[in-house]
Amino acid sequence: MAMKSYRPITPARRWMTNLDSKDITSKPTVRALLKNLPRSAGRNSNGRITSRHREAGAKKLYRIIDFKRNKFNVEGTVATIEYDPYRNCRICLVKYTDGDRRYVLQPKGLTVGTKIMSAESGLDIKTGNAMKLKAIPIGTLVHNIEMSPGHGGQMARSAGAYAQIMGRDGKYVSLRLPSGEMRYVLGECLATIGTIGNEEIANEVVGKAGRSRHRGIRPQTRGSAMNPIDHPHGGGEGKTNSGRHPVSPWGTPAKGFKTRRKQASDKLIISRKKKK
Repeated sequence: MAMKSYRPITPARRWMTNLDSKDITSKPTVRALLKNLPRSAGRNSNGRITSRHREAGAKKLYRIIDFKRNKFNVEGTVATIEYDPYRNCRICLVKYTDGDRRYVLQPKGLTVGTKIMSAESGLDIKTGNAMKLKAIPIGTLVHNIEMSPGHGGQMARSAGAYAQIMGRDGKYVSLRLPSGEMRYVLGECLATIGTIGNEEIANEVVGKAGRSRHRGIRPQTRGSAMNPIDHPHGGGEGKTNSGRHPVSPWGTPAKGFKTRRKQASDKLIISRKKKK
């Protein structure tokens, strides 16, 4: 998939790039798989802003994705490749032989007309097929990985993401995640073979503030440009640094401070992600 640039007829257009959409074959046709999600614009049930720099953005419909891939032993055919405004990868509409239709994430190389299937074991190691981790050979690249059996895929779901099966230890399978973290996952969990497509999205240049506003991202103000009452970095004559390590508006250190909460699944982590 190629990046598309534009003639510099305006200052914003000069640097703007976008992904070529020639791979998209259809607009949404199954109304039952579309849903209108309420947009909170970063506000909680009391109307207070709890996540800053967010707004509603452009109107869009949510596509109901089959993350569970629990339609076992029924062959499906990829009918269309579609755009999804809620994620950075493409999605596929799969038509099954029993008449059911579902959206799945598009792995790299999956095209219209390809046959895919889900099963507990025994399938070919082919892009788009889904099986339990214990049935997939060591070294295989997978995506849309469950953390608990039956809960649906939660890991390696964004454009270009994948995890690699590194080994087995009893009922667990060890995975190397996109972050470099090594983690145990139960072999009963499902995963889809292949890597997520559309990895060129990382090279996209927004080009103008309006595109960010369409995506629901509001402007940010530097803390050093504020008054001392509004931010710990504020105040001073002219452009000055704060004289302290970077912190959030509420004083939480912004660099090197661990904010990850302890979870029951932490015991399954073999090694943390690599430091840059």
